[in-house]
Amino acid sequence: MTQTARGAVTPPVARPTSMFVNGHFPRRRALVIGLSALAGFLLTVVWSAEFVDRTIGDNVANTMLGHEVRDRPIDGVVAGIAFAFVTGIAGTFTACNVAAFGALAPLVGQTTTARGRMLSMLRPLGWLSAGMITVSALYGVVVALVGTRMPQFQTASPATGFSPRLVQAMIVFGIIGVVLIWLGLAALGVLPDPLARVSARFPNAPMVLMGALIGGFLIGRPFALFRQMFRDAAESGNVLYGAVAFSLQSLGNIVVMALLFLLMAALAGDRLRGWLAADPRRATVLVAAAFLVAGVFTLLYWDVRILARRDLIWYPVAPWA
Repeated sequence: MTQTARGAVTPPVARPTSMFVNGHFPRRRALVIGLSALAGFLLTVVWSAEFVDRTIGDNVANTMLGHEVRDRPIDGVVAGIAFAFVTGIAGTFTACNVAAFGALAPLVGQTTTARGRMLSMLRPLGWLSAGMITVSALYGVVVALVGTRMPQFQTASPATGFSPRLVQAMIVFGIIGVVLIWLGLAALGVLPDPLARVSARFPNAPMVLMGALIGGFLIGRPFALFRQMFRDAAESGNVLYGAVAFSLQSLGNIVVMALLFLLMAALAGDRLRGWLAADPRRATVLVAAAFLVAGVFTLLYWDVRILARRDLIWYPVAPWA
């Protein structure tokens, strides 16, 4: 600890260890953790999958494709590829997107010109896409090879009320939630940075990991339109189609957020740069909060609230959710 001229005690500044851990830790780390966890919890209370999937997702997909998409057969590979990209856009709002683009926000203010800021954002977005496409494409290949033996086809619930598809979703999203929470606590210096060693050799590894987590959403995703594409890829047995369709689904998932982020970089970069430069700990809070809110939401929504839906525990849920 160090002491300022006025006697205020501030935490020591550690060496940056990765893109997500800059070494400038806020004094009230417990407050950041508490408020972020509360925000993630409250989001699980008010979140309505019905509204997000049907009202937003279905309407966006119907408008872009020009017809009702739910439960309508996908007619051929070309139609399947278009369907994959459009339904990816329709499923834009995911916890990983919030975390990934929240973590990118401190990078916006690192250059002084709008053009420079946008160009500086394209590289991390490229690495994000690389991690995302790798996981998505591999999963698409697995789906095409294994076909209808995948857990997603086993929808019947046994006496416990948990179908294989639901169990897979709980495991996948539970792991993603824990990873995001760990990254948030590491950003605050509460836990060791799990990316420190690999970042020393590969500085862009954190964005590759974030892309892999976004791609991992396809492994557990229950979104009805995704299951429609999933069934088509599995029944086709075409590994190339599976890889391309799943990759485009993930790319569609981030395209809106990426465009909004680049627009923010162009329009708000100077103000954000000045605000972050005034106190580097603000960047830490921004990154940590994004990870913690997304992680707590993902973990609680998929591994706690879902137990309440099976009447195993009580969990507060808003009337519209």
